[in-house]
Amino acid sequence: MMVKVVRMWGVLVMVLVVAVGLCDGEREVCVVGSGMGGASVAYFLREYAVEPVQISIFEEGGKVGGRMAVVELEGDTFEAGGSVIHPKNLHAVRFAELLGLNRTSDDDEESFGIWDGTRFVFQTARAGDSAFSKTITQIMNTVSVLWRYGISLWRMQNYVNGMLDKFLKLYGKDRPAFDSVEEMLKSVDLYNDTQYTLEELLLNAGLSRLLIDELITITMRINYGQNVSISGLAGGVSLAGAQGGLWAVVGGNWQLADGLIRHTNASLSLNHKVLSVTAVGDRYMLGSEGGTTTCDAVVIATSLDESKIIFTPSVKILERQMQHTYTTFVRGLLNSDYFGSTNEDIPELVATMEDPAIPFSSISVLKEYNTTDKAYKVFSRAPLSDELLGRLFR
Repeated sequence: MMVKVVRMWGVLVMVLVVAVGLCDGEREVCVVGSGMGGASVAYFLREYAVEPVQISIFEEGGKVGGRMAVVELEGDTFEAGGSVIHPKNLHAVRFAELLGLNRTSDDDEESFGIWDGTRFVFQTARAGDSAFSKTITQIMNTVSVLWRYGISLWRMQNYVNGMLDKFLKLYGKDRPAFDSVEEMLKSVDLYNDTQYTLEELLLNAGLSRLLIDELITITMRINYGQNVSISGLAGGVSLAGAQGGLWAVVGGNWQLADGLIRHTNASLSLNHKVLSVTAVGDRYMLGSEGGTTTCDAVVIATSLDESKIIFTPSVKILERQMQHTYTTFVRGLLNSDYFGSTNEDIPELVATMEDPAIPFSSISVLKEYNTTDKAYKVFSRAPLSDELLGRLFR
């Protein structure tokens, strides 16, 4: 029986620096958004500003953390987005150490299956509880994956590692400043990856059609709710997120943003929606339902497409289609009849191929209470109806 469903959706976060003029005397900087973008800006301003800076953060919601939100399901707390961090995200590693946050990693490999809408075209085995069972199952699954995808796996790893090596140059000690994202990417030879789709770059790198259509496609769908037509750079970042060594903060990654804001002693205003940003002389006035605030510089650390902030004078924003990812939490049990299988044979992660007829991107087990009672997280590109959830779960 399905006990409870919680739905959430998240969007990508864009950061736009409207103006920065930190020179003589104390300056006031207003940051709109309290996710990792806004919290990081506050931290780096506090660390590297030559003169004293007064930082004010405005958050539309009632909690900090942006998409790193947590939900409660029948007494348990789960993360809705941004739930894992790559070991080479050096800023996040440093922030966790700075704030004294404990980290956790899950080295247990969950079984997964690739669902094409009618059957599992590929599936790994589920390990038992003993260390011996886990070792044997891991060996079997490794052989199975290698047998199916062959040398293309090695080529995929080379592609991801090459992208990461270039990206890591941005952490260099010289810490250069850039006037645009394009300039930054060109400095580490990553700009070209934004000019082609991931599919084009991977085919050029010699990866097989089978690997691209299956393993790589399900990775894009799980991480970004998209497919291999995503840009090569974004796709490379997504593939990096499928590597081992991922970690999380005990109690939720939102604590990174919360801790940085506290560390910088920034002023935080929750439930404060910024409606407009107006240039007034050499300063900026933020308008909201509660009044106005004047700053020397403004950082927009939230999605411009979603916030609908009015800029005066107007700011040209590139029109683009945003991909929403809806997260649905369910406690109950997957309906084995929907998958034409038995509960024992359904993998812990159900990933899906690119097919508009498939209504969800993935279904994963978050916690198993017993064999007939589990907590699940479902990613989808559109809200899931109660009727569909009633067919997926029981």
